[in-house]
Amino acid sequence: MKIGIVGLPNVGKSTLFNSITNAGAECANYPFCTIEPNVGVVPVPDERLGVLAKMYESEKITHAIIEFVDIAGLVKGASKGEGLGNKFLSHIRETDSILEVVRCFDDSNIVHVDGDIDPIRDIDTINLELILADLDTVNKRIERATKLAKGDKKYIEEEQAFKKIKVALEDGKSARTVSLTEEEKEIIKDAFLLTMKPIMYVANISENDIGKEDNEYVRKVKDYAKTENAQVITLCVKIEEELSALEGEDKKEMLKALEIDESGLDKVIRASYDLLGLMSFLTAGKKEVRAWTIKKGTKAPQAAGKIHSDFERGFIKAEIVSYNDLIENGSFQKVKELGLVRLEGKDYIMQEGDIVEFKFNV
Repeated sequence: MKIGIVGLPNVGKSTLFNSITNAGAECANYPFCTIEPNVGVVPVPDERLGVLAKMYESEKITHAIIEFVDIAGLVKGASKGEGLGNKFLSHIRETDSILEVVRCFDDSNIVHVDGDIDPIRDIDTINLELILADLDTVNKRIERATKLAKGDKKYIEEEQAFKKIKVALEDGKSARTVSLTEEEKEIIKDAFLLTMKPIMYVANISENDIGKEDNEYVRKVKDYAKTENAQVITLCVKIEEELSALEGEDKKEMLKALEIDESGLDKVIRASYDLLGLMSFLTAGKKEVRAWTIKKGTKAPQAAGKIHSDFERGFIKAEIVSYNDLIENGSFQKVKELGLVRLEGKDYIMQEGDIVEFKFNV
């Protein structure tokens, strides 16, 4: 699952990517520094794995992972081919969701592509290009469906679904703001609309604003995000870059000095995981403690298939204990004695933090 990091030039986008992945993406104070997208695969922070590893004396810990793509800075007119234009849009199309970095600080030493700081203008600039690209796609689909609709219910429904989205796009709204039935969502799925992708905003603040009430810029971003039911995470990209270079006690000391509980990056990674509609179930033993990634709503046999296809084909039962019950009682043997270990069948929907052992026929 890929999350595309986007933003106007010089908002801290590549610095955030570097901080998240330590992949060393080139970062400089000029537009189009990032031309080809950089890709980084990062572990999803999960304290539960360390706790289980101690309990089971496990030899190995394996985190769930998420992929971030640092996409080139965008300028007005991208949908018409300006700047990196179509290349930028095609890179976004290949991602599953969008993380948009917005500059929410003043600094005369870091130039802004539009000359001054206005986070809502910046968001509108990017959204407009995505909307215009989607409008082009939608118009083509409506034209095709209209030609094929003569008496064919399938194409009549397709035409109506895309016309509904067109109204929103022409009104400057994203496709994700449109109320669609499950059938309509399925109809438009293969159009891969850019503004249909879930989005999260990262408000990049200055070092001086850490730990303080939201500044005016951040408040504006949060008010805007409410209209899309989107999440906003506030952090200082510059500080996060410094934190990402530290480990262990050094990192803890810096967090303490900043009077924050955890790095903003950990929040971003976890929120990104959630944005994609993902969750983790856990397996634990002497050899390995591991978090496995599945979509929310996944049933037990399909979850078993994430480990091995044979597990899904020969699925019998899933032996499950919740992480909280296990930690509260101290051992697997104890939770078993208390009747807190459950045997679940094929219709069981997996829950976040389930610790599982699958029973199957080979």
